[in-house]
Amino acid sequence: MFIVNHRKIFIGISGLLVALAIFSMSYFGLNFGIDFVGGSLLEIKYENERPSPVDLQSIIESVGIGSSLIQPVGELGYSIKVRDITDAEKNSLLVALGQEVEEVGFNSVGPSVGAELVKKSIISFILVALGIILWVAYSFRKVSKPVSSWKYGITAILALVHDVTITAGVFAVLSHFMHTDIDTLFVVAILTVLGLSVSDTIVMFDRIRENVRNKQSKTFEENVGESIIQTYPRSLLTSITTILVLISLIIFGPASTKILAITLTVGMVIGTYSSIFLASPLLVIFKNLQKK
Repeated sequence: MFIVNHRKIFIGISGLLVALAIFSMSYFGLNFGIDFVGGSLLEIKYENERPSPVDLQSIIESVGIGSSLIQPVGELGYSIKVRDITDAEKNSLLVALGQEVEEVGFNSVGPSVGAELVKKSIISFILVALGIILWVAYSFRKVSKPVSSWKYGITAILALVHDVTITAGVFAVLSHFMHTDIDTLFVVAILTVLGLSVSDTIVMFDRIRENVRNKQSKTFEENVGESIIQTYPRSLLTSITTILVLISLIIFGPASTKILAITLTVGMVIGTYSSIFLASPLLVIFKNLQKK
């Protein structure tokens, strides 16, 4: 009953975290990669010693490509993001960089492809949210008292918005200091966080439903508090084991999956918090509002 009795404190903490996340996204911004805005990404590696970013920028401008975003990769490599360039321009740039340079990878995306990807990503989020509301409302259709079934779905969506907003806010800070961009892996990570978070929340809601049905002598608040006590060990153990795997991927995994692993780790932590400390207390608040 501790969480239910102090629900305003935990909901206040969630509100503060969401506000900080929105502030971080506004202040630091979300840097969209070439997957969304279009452009070319060239990854190179030097055999011995790499030049400074300033010298590298001068070489790029001398070829006529213009401004670029240069990020160090490992000890000898660079990731160079520029406008959408042709194969001829890329080859000219490699020649200008010298014979000690090895091309590791090259990716080019046109603006129209990036705009289409943004559109599809937004549609994916909307469809996932609608699907969750409908599925939860249908699953809890036989639970009409003391909280309507559709409010379970709305509560689940509020928890998901909470999780995604905070995760995106943390990513905004990381992308600023680690000089990383939002790419398709970030979208995959967010959609995965949605699935994992709603799964945790549904387990909690299902326990509440069973306790409300079988222990009608108790108040709704008591049933919710008892459901949290019965369910949170499972949620914590599941999350901890998953987070340990993700941490090992962050430490020992390749650089290409680091951002994915970090995003999933943050999402898992926030999702576990919301399923225990936010979603269930919100149901109690919805129930109390019905009396007014």
